[in-house]
Amino acid sequence: MPRRPIHTDELDFELPKELIATKPIEPRDQSRLLVVHRSNPDRLEHRVFADLPDLLEPEDLLVFNRSRVVPARLIGENAANTGGAFEGLYLSPLESIDDCPVWVALLKAKRAKPGKRYRLIDANGQPTDIVLELIEKHEPEGPGAWKVRVIGSTDSTEQILERIGHTPLPPYILAQRKARDEHPTDAYDRSHYQTVYASDDESGSVAAPTAGLHFTPRVFDALVSRSVRTAEVVLHVGAGTFKPIETDTLDAHPMHAEMCSMGDAGDLFPPRGSGRTIAVGSTSARTLESFAGLYESNPVLPQTHSTRIMISPGYRWRWVDGMVTNFHLPRSTLLAMVASMLDVPGEVDGLERIRAIYAQAVHEQYRFYSYGDAMLILP
Repeated sequence: MPRRPIHTDELDFELPKELIATKPIEPRDQSRLLVVHRSNPDRLEHRVFADLPDLLEPEDLLVFNRSRVVPARLIGENAANTGGAFEGLYLSPLESIDDCPVWVALLKAKRAKPGKRYRLIDANGQPTDIVLELIEKHEPEGPGAWKVRVIGSTDSTEQILERIGHTPLPPYILAQRKARDEHPTDAYDRSHYQTVYASDDESGSVAAPTAGLHFTPRVFDALVSRSVRTAEVVLHVGAGTFKPIETDTLDAHPMHAEMCSMGDAGDLFPPRGSGRTIAVGSTSARTLESFAGLYESNPVLPQTHSTRIMISPGYRWRWVDGMVTNFHLPRSTLLAMVASMLDVPGEVDGLERIRAIYAQAVHEQYRFYSYGDAMLILP
C-alpha cells in the first residue's frame, strides 16, 4: 500500500516559550528522561537520564556520533566603517584563492553583494584583523549561502575559527536568552554545547548532536557495568538539520545532504546476535539507516557517504531498534523521524502518538530542544 502524503501541519504543536531550555541541567545526567516503548503505546515512564543504563539490557549496542562542533558562528561589521553588521555561519571549506582560505557561509546581512567586506568580531566582542570578502552566491547550499574569501590570515580554517568563531547555538536559544536577559559567556557554551566524547579528529559539525549532551563519565561507567556495548559513527551536522519544513507536504521538502561514515561501528553491522541497536540521536540513526540502505544494494560499503535520507512515517527501519533523542522543533524532519519510529502501520499512527507524547511532555514541564531533556524510545 502506498504511503499517504504527510502534510506539514501534522508536525505542528504548541510549546510555551518558557519550556525552551537556554542552559543545560547540571550535572548533565540529571536531565529528565521520558521513556517510550514502541511495543506498548500506553506506557510512558518519567525517569532521569542517569537511569539510562538500568533501562537497557546487557549486549544492547549504543551508537554515538563522535563529530565535534566547530565554533562556526560568525559575527562582523562592515569593513568600510560605514555601519552595518552581519551574522553568519561557516559551512565548509573550498579551495584557497591566492593563499587565502575560501569558505561557504550562510550570511544574514543587508545589501550583500560581491566584493563587499566584513571585519569579524571575536567571542569577546573585539574586532579582529580577519576580513570576509563576498565572492558570489553559492546556490547548492540554498538562499543566503555565499562563497567568501578569508583575508588577513593564512592559518587553517580550524585555527581561524578557534580564534574568531562563536559557538553556533540555535537561534531559538539565542532569542530566549535575549528575552530573559541571560548572558552566558561563549566559553561556557563552547564547553557545554559539546558532547564529552567528541573526537578532536572529527571536527566539522555546525550544530551539536544534542542527544549526546546528556552523557557523562558516570553514565559511561554504569554502561560498562551493565555490559552495554558502545560504538561510534561520524556525521558532521549541517545547518539544514534543524531547518523547518516550509513546503505544504513533507515529501516536497528539499532534504539537506550531510557527510557520514560508519567509523568504528562498521565491523558491527549488519547487526549480529541478540542485542538491540539504540542510536544516540537522529544523526547516528541517519548514518546507520543510510548505510543499511546501501548494504541492501551492495554489501561492500564505501568509507564515506553523502546522505539525504528522509525518515518519516511509513519508513522501514533496518538496523536501528530504538533511539535516545531530545525534544524537537515543530514542523521539522527530526520530528517526522521520531514519529516514524512510533508508527505501526494499521495499528498505531506515529504522528498521532508523537503529538500525544509531546502534549504529555509539555504538561509535565519537560525542557525542550538542544539544551533540554531527553526521550528514550525502546522496542
